[in-house]
Amino acid sequence: MKKITAVMVASLMLVASAAAWAAEKQKLVVYTSMKEVLIGKLRDAFVQKHKDIEFDYYSAGAGKIMAKIAAERQSGTVVADILWTSEIPDFYQLKAQNMLEKYESPEAKDIVSPVKDPDCCFTPARLGTLGIAFNTKRVKQAPKTWDDVSGPDFKGAFGLANPALSGTTYVSLAMIVDTFGWELIRKLKANGAKMGQGSGKVVDDTASGDLKGCIGVDYITVDKIQKGANLGLVFPQEMLVIPSPVAIIKGTKNLDAAKKFVDFLLSKEGQTLVANTGTLPIRGDVEIPKDTPLVAPAEAVKRAMKADYQRMIKEKEGTIKKFTEIMRGR
Repeated sequence: MKKITAVMVASLMLVASAAAWAAEKQKLVVYTSMKEVLIGKLRDAFVQKHKDIEFDYYSAGAGKIMAKIAAERQSGTVVADILWTSEIPDFYQLKAQNMLEKYESPEAKDIVSPVKDPDCCFTPARLGTLGIAFNTKRVKQAPKTWDDVSGPDFKGAFGLANPALSGTTYVSLAMIVDTFGWELIRKLKANGAKMGQGSGKVVDDTASGDLKGCIGVDYITVDKIQKGANLGLVFPQEMLVIPSPVAIIKGTKNLDAAKKFVDFLLSKEGQTLVANTGTLPIRGDVEIPKDTPLVAPAEAVKRAMKADYQRMIKEKEGTIKKFTEIMRGR
């Protein structure tokens, strides 16, 4: 009888211990515009290191994410603990609204980026680069300059994602207009360029041959190339380099878990995963895979088109409206 009682007591203690551990386990929610090929691998590696943290994420375009956050703010509770997208103007806007937690990760000292927030309300976590993606069966001569895509090789079949749907596309558009003026967009339209949906869809359409080329996000395009798609990716001298900031939402109940994720994302281990998914890390000590067309982070920063993100916030509606009007022939 004593033996049975001891076993029962031990079992009850184990159940109680497990229940207490489960109660203490934190749940981290990340809102991100990163695709599954990137955020999925980071999640898996992070939970292996931090088994006491449950990790969930919502992946969508930056516009949808900001609308979701706005609706949650209206209802009184923002579900996200972490925000990680490529639309830097949103981070400046949220910072101005006192929505972001100040946090300087010990890993931040090694960052290579054209943008850094001196107040540490957000931190670059990836150097998103966009180049000219092209279908290698339909285009035999790889383009070298941005002007090349307004020529005969891409006539009637060059895709531009909708900047109203994609934060990356909006920032890219603003950079291109600042660098080359609206004239390049008008030339593309005159050459039969088409406005597509999101940044991933135009790459899909280029891989299938529906388009001859598009402005392609690095890791989306590289992933398809590595899986055997008939795609090439080139970066003209003037590069579209868009840091993807990560930030902690102010007031999160999972602050400790959020800080751990930011630290992991910025660490050499986290950035190696970033590099291995076909996009640029923000650390110079992370090796770029040799089977990709990517350039080194320092080189990308050197060649990056200039960007005034504060002005992008003010001009967003007008810029998108003008682009849409040009692409619809108005």
